[in-house]
Amino acid sequence: FKGPIYDRDKPFLFYFDIVKCASPLVLLEFQCPTTQICVSKCPDRYMTYLGAYLVPADLQYYRQFCVPEFGDLSKVRRAAPSGALSHLMARRCLPAIQAKKGVIMVGNETTYDDGRGSRRNVTELLEGAKKANVVLEMRQLAMKIFEDYTVSWYWIIIGLVIAMVASLIFIVLLRFLAGIMVWVMIVLVILVLGYGIFHCYMEYAKLKGEAGSDVSLTDLGFQTDLRVYLHLRQTWLAFMIILCVVEVVIILLLIFLRKRILIAIALIKEASRAVGHIMMSLLFPLCTFFLLCLCIAYWASTAVFLSTSNEAVYKVFNESACQFSGQTCSPEKFNTSNVTKLCPDAQCLFAFYGGETAYHKYLIILQFFNVFMFFWLANFVIALGQVTLAGAFASYYWAFKKPDDMPAFPLFSAFGRALRYHTGSLAFGSLILAIVQVIRLLILLSHGVPPAADNKFAKFLLSCLKCCFWCLEKFIKFLNRNAYIMIAVYGTNFCTSARNAFFLLMRNIIRVAVLDKVTDFLFFLGKLLIVGSVGILAFFFFTQRIKLVQDTAPPLNYYWVPILTVIVGSYLIAHGFFSVYGMCVDTLFLCFCEDLERNDGSPERPYYMSPELSAILLKGTLEPSKSADSQG
Repeated sequence: FKGPIYDRDKPFLFYFDIVKCASPLVLLEFQCPTTQICVSKCPDRYMTYLGAYLVPADLQYYRQFCVPEFGDLSKVRRAAPSGALSHLMARRCLPAIQAKKGVIMVGNETTYDDGRGSRRNVTELLEGAKKANVVLEMRQLAMKIFEDYTVSWYWIIIGLVIAMVASLIFIVLLRFLAGIMVWVMIVLVILVLGYGIFHCYMEYAKLKGEAGSDVSLTDLGFQTDLRVYLHLRQTWLAFMIILCVVEVVIILLLIFLRKRILIAIALIKEASRAVGHIMMSLLFPLCTFFLLCLCIAYWASTAVFLSTSNEAVYKVFNESACQFSGQTCSPEKFNTSNVTKLCPDAQCLFAFYGGETAYHKYLIILQFFNVFMFFWLANFVIALGQVTLAGAFASYYWAFKKPDDMPAFPLFSAFGRALRYHTGSLAFGSLILAIVQVIRLLILLSHGVPPAADNKFAKFLLSCLKCCFWCLEKFIKFLNRNAYIMIAVYGTNFCTSARNAFFLLMRNIIRVAVLDKVTDFLFFLGKLLIVGSVGILAFFFFTQRIKLVQDTAPPLNYYWVPILTVIVGSYLIAHGFFSVYGMCVDTLFLCFCEDLERNDGSPERPYYMSPELSAILLKGTLEPSKSADSQG
């Protein structure tokens, strides 16, 4: 029974047996496995059906708490087991439980009659009420979040558009003022974090002495209204400590990597010139995003089809010993079957979707295969985008006269080559990564399985496997990325490209460790700057702290809902723009290493790198090699 239909004349929900809400099915189905009816008012007295049957006045009062189908009370086998003294909470009739001197009671009793001739402890009512309250709070939270989205969705879109415009302006400025923009970005990130620390300190100081502000987070527990946490000094202290740690780490990294940042800036300048000649590359992530949406739609539709292609299975649930417990049953014929005669308190409840055929038995395998195909297709789409961008930027690097020797449409040419010649290599590389990801997913899912959860050695082994496969996945992603660059440059198969890329990187391991990670750090600061700026703007707008547009901001239940949505969306948008730059830098760097090994800068074998790039990257490395050759 999934719940009653709302009746305007009976606006309150009454649970027949609130104890059933303590069942684990509550958190799985978000519904108590007991009959629920709409009533005009909650019961104000305690009675059971057996007790009320002999008193006409009580029986008439009890009638309003029976399901509508049972008009003749003489035919009722089991109506509400206990019409408990209740109080109203969020349109729900819950037991009026109270604590007197540490003892949990209903009325003045610590036990109650369950309507079947036995006494039960009030703590069972408390557990059922807690689970029902959890379901109620989760539903209310979901409804309030949905309401916040309905009144703020257009402002969220405006925030995401601002993030996209800011990212585009940042990329365009990076094209012409790479060196200045990098240092401005570094300074602004430090200032934004500094303001965050200052704001947290001011809020922390403002709450000093206010009632309830010194409550600790552990004593408060989980609250659905997250605004409660913002009235605690400990919350702002935690925010301030986190921001201080991030600020100190960034400043220390900048101090120790100040010389390497100059080299990374030169590589970013070259990447900016490449992106400037291939401006369509900035829009290519939209194509990858569209293809990923198709993969998600395929996986979701297939999963839903597999899940709904079976039948609803109902099982016999019984609190006492019963030989039919756990067997399948039919809700339509259950009341007329022998089960109700032999087990009076048995119920026929929904258990799961399934069946007894071979198709239903292997349905979990089909779902697993569907998940595996999703990982494979998603990795293939990402690989296709990477090899396309690598091919376009490689055509820029290996053009001796830039941009005259570049093809007319480098991005479309690279995309056509990837589909025509490299589909098998991309599918093979994606397959290897998908296998590792699926194994890692199985390890994560098996971590909470009872045998693994109870055995300490199994826990330790699973933790080691999680760490190992996490590292393996990161390594394969790094190797695949560089293998795709070699595929785009030379057109070799995946294994050959992966081997050549690996040994090429190992021969230039110092440059890889320095330049690659420094540029990643600078791009991370760029994302942090855009996300932080848009996030601060969204915070001031949705909290109505901007006086100019104070009346424009929509009324919200939780202002963190649109703020977090804008922050996450801004990060994804900034990541999409900077991922193009990241692929460009990786491609140019790998081509630079290959250029150094194949050419020596002489008129017979000149370098393909630009003079600006060679002036920075070859400084201090080319001269020693030449002097060593002359000595030899």
